[in-house]
Amino acid sequence: MRVLGVDPGLTRCGVGVVEGVAGRPLTMLGVGVVRTPADAELGDRLVAVERGIEAWLDEYSPGYVAVERVFAQHNVRTVMGTAQASAIAMLCAARRGIPVALHTPSEVKAAVTGSGRAEKAQVGAMVTRLLRLDAPPKPADAADALALAICHIWRAPAQNRLQQAVAAHRTSGPPGTSGTPRTSGATGTSGTAPAPGASAAPRTSGASRAPRTLKGRTA
Repeated sequence: MRVLGVDPGLTRCGVGVVEGVAGRPLTMLGVGVVRTPADAELGDRLVAVERGIEAWLDEYSPGYVAVERVFAQHNVRTVMGTAQASAIAMLCAARRGIPVALHTPSEVKAAVTGSGRAEKAQVGAMVTRLLRLDAPPKPADAADALALAICHIWRAPAQNRLQQAVAAHRTSGPPGTSGTPRTSGATGTSGTAPAPGASAAPRTSGASRAPRTLKGRTA
């Protein structure tokens, strides 16, 4: 499995490619940062992010793209830029038909370090150890991108099994359903079939009733 991890951002968008399978040593194929000038127009910066991610997709041809899920922050400007860069990464992958997975920061930290509250330094140290690197990747955005790729490689098998179980449950339907078709209204005036043992004799019409006798009158 080859995964491109993307730590979205407008000024620095971390990217990293990791290859391997869960339970075996992983290999880093590449790591870097797509940068855009802070004083450039927003549209130009988004185009630069798109071109940078497209170049990584061209070079490494990953089978999956893992992007950090955007979460609420007090700094609206920062979260907006992160969301915009995240959308660019998902667009580039979807245009090529590459599956995209979103992972929250706490999920990534827990997968790599064992704690969802780990600091960035701890994440960088574990990424260095897991990928057998000489030093932690710089800047931290690059290390976070590798951590995203590692997280997806380790979590993908469990997610696939869960999705398969959900799909199997939906196709089989709830237990106890026999699939017997409903009876139509022709079986009775109320639209339901008569109870077992009950007679289905038709109602007698008014014409078949005995004539009434008029009291107090003579023929």
